[in-house]
Amino acid sequence: MKKYKITGGVYLVIDPSMPLQELLQKLKEVLREKISAVQIWDNWTNALNKEKIIIDICELCHRYEVGVLINNSWDLLSIMPLDGVHFDTIPKNYNQIKQTLKESFIAGITCNNDLSIIKWANENELDYVSFCSIFSSVTSNSCDLVSFETIRQAREITTLPIFLAGGIRPDNMYQLQGLDFDGVAVISGIMNAGQPAQTTQEYLQLMKKINEN
Repeated sequence: MKKYKITGGVYLVIDPSMPLQELLQKLKEVLREKISAVQIWDNWTNALNKEKIIIDICELCHRYEVGVLINNSWDLLSIMPLDGVHFDTIPKNYNQIKQTLKESFIAGITCNNDLSIIKWANENELDYVSFCSIFSSVTSNSCDLVSFETIRQAREITTLPIFLAGGIRPDNMYQLQGLDFDGVAVISGIMNAGQPAQTTQEYLQLMKKINEN
């Protein structure tokens, strides 16, 4: 298994319950913009063939040298062409997971206002952390809003890439100025856009502006 590196930029989360051909077409447009990674969200409502969906997504992303992570279901890494797993919470058996999978894989975790999660990610040498939710969002309504001060403190604790997620749109990204982060994780902001590629470009350009300031 090739281990793709996640450093920053746009991290795309996709909803597998979306009609497959529509999902793949939008994903293909976005992949042309050199995004950081793709995560398959843990929402399999109405998904008729889970295995086919995962394989088709992986084949498309790997063509563009982009790694694919599965949300929570780490056991699928041993039977699917996936590159990693994104955990919503700290898994109780992480050492066992690593021993079971044996091969190298990408691992990331969702953080909230609990800095102990950042410390755990550091100690276990994860590849990135993702804070949720920065703003109110339909797709991240299960997350508490994250304090900007928590993000500042997290940067003092870790050098891991920090992604921000939840309700981040091009028209509110200016509010993130002054925070030390590496990328944004986006789902509906891109996949529900009329022109996903153009919207992705917009996110990337705004990221560049924020990093320059």
